[in-house]
Amino acid sequence: MRPSDFLVIPFDEWINIFVRGWLVPNFRPFFRAVQVPITQVLNGLDAVLAFVPMLAITAIFAALAFKYVGRGMAIFTIVGFFFIDMIGLWPETMTTLSMIITAVLFCCVIGIPLGIVAARSDLVWKFARPMLDVMQTIPSFVYLVPIVMLFGVGMAPGIIATIIFALPPIVRLTNLGIRNVRADLVEAAEAFGSTPLQMLFDLQLPLAMRTIMAGLNQTLMLALSMVVIAALIGGGGLGLVVNTGLGRLDVGGATAGGVGIVILAIVLDRITQGLGEQSKVKTVSLRQTLISMFRPGANAPAETGKVAP
Repeated sequence: MRPSDFLVIPFDEWINIFVRGWLVPNFRPFFRAVQVPITQVLNGLDAVLAFVPMLAITAIFAALAFKYVGRGMAIFTIVGFFFIDMIGLWPETMTTLSMIITAVLFCCVIGIPLGIVAARSDLVWKFARPMLDVMQTIPSFVYLVPIVMLFGVGMAPGIIATIIFALPPIVRLTNLGIRNVRADLVEAAEAFGSTPLQMLFDLQLPLAMRTIMAGLNQTLMLALSMVVIAALIGGGGLGLVVNTGLGRLDVGGATAGGVGIVILAIVLDRITQGLGEQSKVKTVSLRQTLISMFRPGANAPAETGKVAP
């Protein structure tokens, strides 16, 4: 004897009635409006990356890799990008890069302010945390069904699915970074008459920047992991190359697309990690600046963060 012998709940029918019968007909203009800024940013980035020569883009990424990581990563970037071009996947790689940048940009625009608000209000965090848990635990394929029903197919719906999937880390780590700012430094800023905005931009965000950059790195990696899945609803780029190869049992084509994704992921991952390490230096400098305020006769700290005795 089971509960279903007495009662069967038509949960799937309720969802269909809610989405198809009420949500989509009444909010269709809203869903179309949501796609407008995403489409504009995506088209702009795609046009820029298609216009800039391949060697110029390679030089820019190699310079960033050399500055924030080191010589070895710069060499890997040059060799990797040359390899992608020589196997004929450079246009698809630039399409994928424009999708990733667009998704991560909107994740930052939404996630960082939401993380700041959650850090300042336990009530907001109480409601935001279970939503983030759901967003992180739902399998990525499950996002595609409601996205297609609400937004249709194409590049913009694929990016929307990527944004939903990649948003939680940057919200969580922004909240964590601000909450972990030392209480004595916050009290010192309040004692010197700092306004809430001054405390946020001059103290809390700089000290939390390394944690926020870790969240950005995780968001970037999750966005890259959605490239192939988003291609199922018209995402394009390297994900489309992989899916096309799988559909035709073309092992070489699918492998080539996968290698392109791996190279792009390694380059972006190492550069963002290097940016996080750079933010650590700035954090130390600001921390020493505030500490020096309490030392009688202390001079202003140098740019290295060292306080004169």
